[in-house]
Amino acid sequence: MTRGRAALAWVGLALALAVPLVVAARSPLLAWREPIYIAAGMAGVVGLGLLLVQPLLAGGHLPGLRLMASRRLHAWVGAGLVLAVVLHVAGLWLTSPPDVVDALLFRSPTPFSAWGVVAMWAVFGAALLALLRRRLRPLLWRLCHVTLAAIIVLGTVVHAWLVDGTMGTLSKAMLCLLVLAAAARAVHEARLPAALRRLGRRGG
Repeated sequence: MTRGRAALAWVGLALALAVPLVVAARSPLLAWREPIYIAAGMAGVVGLGLLLVQPLLAGGHLPGLRLMASRRLHAWVGAGLVLAVVLHVAGLWLTSPPDVVDALLFRSPTPFSAWGVVAMWAVFGAALLALLRRRLRPLLWRLCHVTLAAIIVLGTVVHAWLVDGTMGTLSKAMLCLLVLAAAARAVHEARLPAALRRLGRRGG
């Protein structure tokens, strides 16, 4: 990749991440909101943006980064994603504990809550799986990791899309589509059917 194309790729990624944040920060829906609520909402937007970066790092698709360095960053960004989720949920808990309890117990009347909770537990599961990587067979680990990643992306995108919040419709749609495209490419590159067949043969 030429330097010009590499620079365009980085600029495009920066815009894809920055525009939804700027739109959310300037939303009139934030007027009179508590700082904790605003921080919780912005943490959610950051988390959605990190889901775009993660598959690009895992596949080594960001120009100028070698594959090993890219995957080390993938691990650090994964930790950042966990932190964003914790801040998002904790902030909402501090501002409205009953709503968070209802969401965690899957009894919330808002459809987006269940999708968000499923994605949250999948994020925590993926983080735990990362810590146990050396104890699992590589094929099994990859299957579980990719499966959890797909659940995270699907749950988060549906959650974000159903929330009528601070993210603008166009910027949210753009970011959600980019996240889905990047995740779909990562799942395709993981070649899960072949991995399942190999795992089955080894298990037998």
